[in-house]
Amino acid sequence: MRLWSLHPSLLDRQGLTACWREALLAQAVLLDRTKGFTKHPQLDRFRAHPEPVVAIAAYLHHLVDEATRRGYRYDPRRVHLPDDERTRGVAPMTVTSGQLDLEWRHLLHKTVERSPDQYRELLRVGRPFPHPLLVVVPGDVEPWERAS
Repeated sequence: MRLWSLHPSLLDRQGLTACWREALLAQAVLLDRTKGFTKHPQLDRFRAHPEPVVAIAAYLHHLVDEATRRGYRYDPRRVHLPDDERTRGVAPMTVTSGQLDLEWRHLLHKTVERSPDQYRELLRVGRPFPHPLLVVVPGDVEPWERAS
């Protein structure tokens, strides 16, 4: 499961689509609608949020926004809560600068061959910026990260 901390606009098509599917799975876990992936460490940051279900809904709605901007059709009805004041006003979560840097390097590695145009765009951007739900704080890689 990769719930990217990076802004959805940085993800290539495959990364955005995989993130959408995996965030829907995370939503199912947080709603206790599945028995799989319940111990996945990337869910820790959502579970630590005062409103985990609202936070994952907000996360998903930002993915829908990016997909729509690109002309893709992600069904917002699959998100448990509507895109409204509650989800748009949910308290942000933090992500460490070290985590964002690790994910940036991981994305660059993934896109260099599978999405060369996106790779060149990432090089032009030059630095990572976070998903709109996240605020960057100084620090090393997050304790829930399992990628090497």
